[in-house]
Amino acid sequence: MTKKHKKPEFDFEGVFDPEDYMYFYADMLGDRLTNQQVEQLVQLLNLKKSAKILDLACGFGRHANRLAEAGHKVTGVDITPGFLEIARKSAEKSGVKVKYVQADMRKIIFRNEFDVVLSLFTSFGYFDDKENMKVLKNVTKALKPGGILCIDVLHRDGMVKHFVPCFVMEKGDDFMIDRPMFDLESGRIYNNRVVMKEGKKKNTPFSIRTYTVTELKELLHKAGLSVIGFYEDFDKKPLTTESRRLIMLARKGTGE
Repeated sequence: MTKKHKKPEFDFEGVFDPEDYMYFYADMLGDRLTNQQVEQLVQLLNLKKSAKILDLACGFGRHANRLAEAGHKVTGVDITPGFLEIARKSAEKSGVKVKYVQADMRKIIFRNEFDVVLSLFTSFGYFDDKENMKVLKNVTKALKPGGILCIDVLHRDGMVKHFVPCFVMEKGDDFMIDRPMFDLESGRIYNNRVVMKEGKKKNTPFSIRTYTVTELKELLHKAGLSVIGFYEDFDKKPLTTESRRLIMLARKGTGE
């Protein structure tokens, strides 16, 4: 199961091709799920009106725009121009203002600006451990003193217990196949994604780091954040070894 791999280089253009991603994921990540998650996030984070929120790796803006509709001041950052274009059009259609910024999360330069930073839908762990730490340190700098990070990732323990070696999404005659392999030594999932659409085949290899509770707590501590809670979902279900996802909350110190 363990295999040596080169330094991970995440293919954002391939994995997050806006046309393919929206084609296969848009229905699954629709209004019903998004509205439910935003309602739960508001309660989980005890968000006050006009909270300043950074949605890091915001994708096509499904959470950012809903949070803006709820009266919050939202900034969305993503590296993919096509996602940001969709997000801006959606915000305009809904009549809300969201500041969308194209940037690499390793290079953001916000300082003491946000009450909350969101990292949702496994948008942390793209890089090697050194670069992932750089992301967390940027998050710490972006938060106001006392601000909170909400991070939503795969739960390594539950993922290993319920490992699926092949996952297929179908839409009409088209399909997307993931064939992941978990590397115990690096803690990474290495995947080869095959998209077959309109008779054309595209292969996109990529990997992502997974974390145990202990590992993620240690990382957050090193980045200058104190963990204040961890759960299975946004509705505060207790985390168990069966949990497939890990939601962790961490606060920046008030003296910083």
